[in-house]
Amino acid sequence: MAKPDINLINKRRIFGIISHPDAGKTTLTEKLLLHGGAIHEAGAVKARRGRSAKSDWMEIEKQRGISVTSSVMQFEYNDKIVSIMDTPGHNDFGEDTYRILTSVDSAVMVIDAAKGVEAQTRKLFKVCSMRGIPIFTFMNKLDRDAMEPLALLEELENALGLPSVAVTWPIGNGAYFEGIYDRLKNKIYLYKENKTIELSDEGVYDKQLDDILFHENLQNLRDEVELLDGAGNEFDMELISKGKLSPVFFGTALADFGVTNFLEHFLDMSPAPGARKTIDGEVEPTDEFFSGFIFKIQANMNPAHRDRLAFFRICSGTFERGMDVTLSRNGKKMKLNQSTQLMANERETVDTAIAGDIIGIYDTGNYQIGDTLTNSKDKLFFEPLPTFPPELFMKVRPVDTMKAKQFQKGVDQLAQEGAIQIYKTEYNDVVLGAVGALQFEVFEYRLKNEYNSEIRMEPMSYSVARWVKGKTVDEIKELTNSRCTLVFDHFDRPILLFANDYALNTFAERNEDVELVEALAVDDDF
Repeated sequence: MAKPDINLINKRRIFGIISHPDAGKTTLTEKLLLHGGAIHEAGAVKARRGRSAKSDWMEIEKQRGISVTSSVMQFEYNDKIVSIMDTPGHNDFGEDTYRILTSVDSAVMVIDAAKGVEAQTRKLFKVCSMRGIPIFTFMNKLDRDAMEPLALLEELENALGLPSVAVTWPIGNGAYFEGIYDRLKNKIYLYKENKTIELSDEGVYDKQLDDILFHENLQNLRDEVELLDGAGNEFDMELISKGKLSPVFFGTALADFGVTNFLEHFLDMSPAPGARKTIDGEVEPTDEFFSGFIFKIQANMNPAHRDRLAFFRICSGTFERGMDVTLSRNGKKMKLNQSTQLMANERETVDTAIAGDIIGIYDTGNYQIGDTLTNSKDKLFFEPLPTFPPELFMKVRPVDTMKAKQFQKGVDQLAQEGAIQIYKTEYNDVVLGAVGALQFEVFEYRLKNEYNSEIRMEPMSYSVARWVKGKTVDEIKELTNSRCTLVFDHFDRPILLFANDYALNTFAERNEDVELVEALAVDDDF
């Protein structure tokens, strides 16, 4: 096996875009794709003329104007090969987003400059900070009335504990928004005139600005930049690479202003693919053996073919179409004949790929989220992806018992996708577990539209789930009561559902010999 070319690996960039709903995440994604030549027309989200965002492929996303699945899109820009993960913005889909964030090398946080840091941003930031990946911040919607930029930086630090350094700086906002100042390039980019002004060594005190900018905007710009230069954080690439300092950019994604400045700086500052942790060591991107992991499975991306695609992050070696690999979970030999590059629901066959690439592998039901594929002679498992216990539960059944087969097929496939947690009772009743109510709505929509199965859902009065280790099913059944019930996951492992934390704690106190587990590792056996 030839050693992968480090120069080609260093051209790769994989990043996820995170935000609170409606901060402009999908719009920014589209503008980046537009600059990369990946698309030729950005479909404004909720646009009047019936266009919908290119990165939102599922029909329900187009109707709602929100992202409820993750899309992976690739483009080239300035000699870099960029993979963008557009994650679900809606907080009911946090688990999908968390899994996406395990596969990226950096994250871009989009913040609505009128609203500042919002609840979902805080949650997703925690995942990024746990992984120690670089976080870049794009303050969006400056063409609308916004908070003062210094207040936004202060909130970033206070709400998230994230020190920041402004790379670009806004000149006014709303009706008086005139442009941005690039502190590193010492240039001003005018918003309405679409013009660039090269400044002298005097920077924002350059006399030519007196005749160009509103007096109040110019005065504010000079005062704020002086404050940033004197008391702000210094630009430090080492801190940025560790996720301890966030470079901040300002602009408006909808008007495509400030986006190019952000993209060019981001590609210079963001990291190339690095080492990935396994359960007993690390894999370097330059290792000769091929390895990677599946972080997402999506069925029916192409309604005409009713297919399943596994999203695969290559961590080392070189992928060649038709190669033989081992599925680490069960030791099964697999041949990777069908592979594709991704642009939402559009495909292009890929013959070779290297560390830092994301590819789609066609799946006939063999793969699960978190699976490791490799041609290494040694057994290899990448770190398990996070699983989050659901907090809402529904019993579900088909309206028409004659369509039980379609119902069961849909349930099984959506369980493997990880779109929703699916359990069964000892009587084979299907129980859904979700982080948020919208997941149930999407489940119902997809069963009806993709599997032609209408369903009935009945809420259950449970809010906590725990796996049970070290006990037989009969022993566990003896312990259940009106406040907890027994179900099984899709590996037939026993799980107890509890009414609330109080019921869980009471059970644990009374049954100290029972091991209750909140999350399971990839090689956990029962």
